[in-house]
Amino acid sequence: MPTSGLERNISTINTENINLTKDPQHSNGAQELNQNVRREWNIKASKISARTHNRIRGIVESLKIKPNPDKPMIPLSIGDPTTFGNLRASDETLLAVQRCIEGGKYNGYAHSQGHEEARRAIAKYSAHQSAEEIKTENILMCSGCSAALEYCILALCDSGQNLLVPRPGFCLYQTLAAGLDIEIRYYDLLPDRQWEADLRQLESLIDEKTAALLINNPSNPCGSVFSQKHLEDILDICERNYLPIIADEIYEHLVFPGSKFIAISSLSKNVPVLTCSGTTKRFLVPGWRMGWVIVHDRENRLAQAIVGLKNMCGRILGSNSIVQGALPDILEKTPKSFFDSVINVLSANARLAYRILKKVRGLNPIMPDGAMYMMVGIDIEHFPAFKSDTQFVQELVNEQSVFCLPGACFECPNFVRIILTVPGDMMKEACMRMAEFCEVHYKSDETIIERELLD
Repeated sequence: MPTSGLERNISTINTENINLTKDPQHSNGAQELNQNVRREWNIKASKISARTHNRIRGIVESLKIKPNPDKPMIPLSIGDPTTFGNLRASDETLLAVQRCIEGGKYNGYAHSQGHEEARRAIAKYSAHQSAEEIKTENILMCSGCSAALEYCILALCDSGQNLLVPRPGFCLYQTLAAGLDIEIRYYDLLPDRQWEADLRQLESLIDEKTAALLINNPSNPCGSVFSQKHLEDILDICERNYLPIIADEIYEHLVFPGSKFIAISSLSKNVPVLTCSGTTKRFLVPGWRMGWVIVHDRENRLAQAIVGLKNMCGRILGSNSIVQGALPDILEKTPKSFFDSVINVLSANARLAYRILKKVRGLNPIMPDGAMYMMVGIDIEHFPAFKSDTQFVQELVNEQSVFCLPGACFECPNFVRIILTVPGDMMKEACMRMAEFCEVHYKSDETIIERELLD
């Protein structure tokens, strides 16, 4: 049977390949090449993974903790509002997801930026962020606010550049940047000014390698809410220095009575802002991993970076499709009464904790204006048994079974952070135990001097 030209070519190629493997000269060449092949198992961690560390985990795991068996453990350390069961997602939120599951429409992949209807709902929900209409093409869906922050950092910052972040601040910023060899530069938040940024010190950190300024408002761990004047001052610095802003505003709606949240993007005329938010905190569904980035860039100054930001969304081919499908109903149908009830729990716990801890010798609580946390200062010199806030926390657990996060987790020594999401009776019990602990270990100035003289 005659062969076709294609068959003859394939036959020739196969013959040449066979002959090559039999050629001694070719075989020797392969052996020479193999000299550079691994001769043993020696697999190392990548540089990115080796540089990536979670500061909270590292500090907490280093503590030598053995809770008092006679007292039930009260963890005031966990930033998950669902931990204690007293704060639950609304019925409207749960039903919205149930309908999406039963409908079967959202079981497939979404567009890498997110479903169009979900982004339209976010644009409407976030209208307070801009005087202009928010377009859906300027919204990118992410796997939680953490991924939104990561995408922004990846899009704006290169290895060898630096990023300005708050101190005290959420340790994730450092975790995300360090792995990419991006230098973190800390600007200070001032406890005696309700945690406003030290603007002079902030601006002194900026140089030609500064890629962006990151703000967290309302703040984790401080619970502070920036005033309009302070936000305008921050914008002035960024405009003078041609610096874009990454705004972590995941707590934007968790503001206590008497305080007001203002989105920094709503005040900006010339400074581009990438706003990161999501459903995690306000809707009490952190495990659903639904976040987003909204690009506010009136003058199109981030055009190239936005292309990069959209490229980042292709890394995981979109966020949770089921929750995206439910998002319009979640954002539009959850009643105000649900949000008010959550705020009431948080603000009541803040007032309770502040009232008790303010009377405790050696402690200086700072009343928060929002979010889910309170920072409590420690007059460490009056607790000579402890050299640091981490030792203070360790012994507080061992003696009283109350676990706060040490300020070292947030680059803020001699403070502890407590959460405000626990049931009210548990908050009261925890604060009373902290008071008892401090009364045992507090030493007055006279006692300290006398002790030093004896030593």
